[in-house]
Amino acid sequence: MTTSDKPKHAEGEENEEHKSGFLGKVKGFIHDVGEKIEEKVGFGKPTADVKAIHIDSIDLKRAELRVEVLITNPNPIPIPLVDINYLIESDGRKLVSGLIPDKGTIHSHGSETIQIPLTIIYEDIKSTYNDINPGSIIPYKVRVELIVDVPVIGRLTLPMEKTGEIPVPYKPEVELAKIRFGKFAFDETSATLHIKLDNKNDFDLGLNVLEYEVWIAGTNIGGARLSKSAKIEKKGQGIVEVPILFRPKDFGSAMWEMIRGRGTGYSIKGNIDVDTVFGPMKLPFEKQGGRTRLRKEHDDKDDDED
Repeated sequence: MTTSDKPKHAEGEENEEHKSGFLGKVKGFIHDVGEKIEEKVGFGKPTADVKAIHIDSIDLKRAELRVEVLITNPNPIPIPLVDINYLIESDGRKLVSGLIPDKGTIHSHGSETIQIPLTIIYEDIKSTYNDINPGSIIPYKVRVELIVDVPVIGRLTLPMEKTGEIPVPYKPEVELAKIRFGKFAFDETSATLHIKLDNKNDFDLGLNVLEYEVWIAGTNIGGARLSKSAKIEKKGQGIVEVPILFRPKDFGSAMWEMIRGRGTGYSIKGNIDVDTVFGPMKLPFEKQGGRTRLRKEHDDKDDDED
């Protein structure tokens, strides 16, 4: 076939081939540039993880928790932390939930720890679930969702969770088991109060401090704040011996009844500071209308109470 016999393409077909070749090169160029920009700029998805849950304080009314979350931002610019959703549940039952808005921004190219404070109100959960009793330990699961707004990528939700256990404290029961006096005088008598603490919790109490005030036969004999070291085992009892000075002549005829070995009425109230496996607690105690006897220092009879 001669040169003149070669098939000729239409002018439109030549233009299409030219355009497709040009566009292909442009697309390839843009793809290459995009990959290089992505490598250099490094926009990516942040990551987050619950590192720990701290119990900052516990009393008979509430538990204050603090969730420690480590979040990493691989991007070259800070990203807004829009919202934080949280849920605390126990055995699939909701204890508390909520939303914390606008927690600021996460710094670029780095990791930082954010603190999320949460509160459990015991009265709320006990009124909702009547099988959650004071003195018990309940399992919990904390679910946290961080909502971030990442440039180029958009809004993302970073879910995470962590489990643990938390106590529902029981107020200690207290009795003034006996009063042993040493040097007896109507103007001033030294004595030792034997205070019995009943721990109805499912966890041990490590006693550190005892604050108390005592009334005998309606008369205030004083109180103190003492540092005492004692361990009261779970579901167990402990005796704390507390020295005190009082004036027997202030008691009138009630003191004669006590001297004769007869019981007399008393009231006691105060607080104990204790260590537990969940952290320190301050627990109040109170006893109204009890009865006790006054004993000599070396009287070891066991029937000290009426």
